[in-house]
Amino acid sequence: MTREIYARKLCSASAVLLLSVALVGGCKDQPVPASASGPSLSQGLGPASPASPGASAAGSPSPAGAPSATPRSPKPSPRTRPPVNQGGWIKIDMAAQAARTAAFFARKPKPVTGNPVKVPEFNVGCRISHHNNDDPIVAPGLVGAAHNHTFFGNRSTDANSTYESLMGTTRTSCNVGDDHSGYWIPTLYQNGRVIDPKEVTVYYGSRLKDPSKTQPFPPGLRMISGDAKTQTDTPDKQGNHFWCAGIGGSTGRTADGLFPICAPTAELVRQVTFFDCWDGKHLDSPDHKSHMAMGDHTGACPTSHPVPVPSVSFVIAYPLSTNTNGISLSSGTSFSMHADFFNAWQDDALAARTLNCLHQRVKCDSQGNF
Repeated sequence: MTREIYARKLCSASAVLLLSVALVGGCKDQPVPASASGPSLSQGLGPASPASPGASAAGSPSPAGAPSATPRSPKPSPRTRPPVNQGGWIKIDMAAQAARTAAFFARKPKPVTGNPVKVPEFNVGCRISHHNNDDPIVAPGLVGAAHNHTFFGNRSTDANSTYESLMGTTRTSCNVGDDHSGYWIPTLYQNGRVIDPKEVTVYYGSRLKDPSKTQPFPPGLRMISGDAKTQTDTPDKQGNHFWCAGIGGSTGRTADGLFPICAPTAELVRQVTFFDCWDGKHLDSPDHKSHMAMGDHTGACPTSHPVPVPSVSFVIAYPLSTNTNGISLSSGTSFSMHADFFNAWQDDALAARTLNCLHQRVKCDSQGNF
């Protein structure tokens, strides 16, 4: 999806105002039931296509910044769960997958009431949880091996996080208690000082012509969007996607030319969009991307990745207004911006939102209501 499409969703027609009520109303911590269980047959996933096994996981990013203290992950219980990421291709149980697919498509959606906006979408509003130099996707089990990250969502996320440890955590910094997922981005600094986002909205949508083909993520799916190693702009000059949203928009560029200068009535914003087509066979891949793909301009998935899943997008708003000079990321320049998603939704809650909101092409709030 383009930045302009999301801007139209987030801004009013008259004043280009950013971040609708979903961001403001209710980003308080939400308790997560301690009895949350693993995958069940209520979550639907799709058929698979061949995918070539790869080499071991990519190397860890260089450390930057000091890690903050965070709780260690709970001990895993003996319940059946997705395999732990130890690098490479992580295969899924195809028989269990087929059963979840059948159960999901056998569900009936909740009848649409009222007059909701006709956009296939639901969202989760989040505050920042914590910081550390861990990355359980790129460097699982290696404490302090990554550049500094800013985490939101699951408060326990650290180097030792697994699907089960995330599901067993009782608190989240987002406004949906059924979402145990871990979300993180590189930390933003201004002249060496940490600048945290005011808020982050995680949008789940569909770009398909027929959103009713969309299926929930498999339990434990993880993926990365962007590349921490990219330090320069792309040839088409579209690599820097920081922008100013609100009345007045941007008024110029910073001295280094990498960031916009925002009007006093506008905010610095970054949007990161993830792949929305899955290969149907792997929870992760060596580069944390190859098991996923982007649908084409029509929203169709390629034959190599035939399973359409919700299109996830982080919309990140920083409280900087006009002063954006001296900004950098823990991963380097603005072009190194990237994001990580470790799915740990309670399967029934994710399945219900996928069915009620995406399949029926209606905009739902964070609680999945029309």
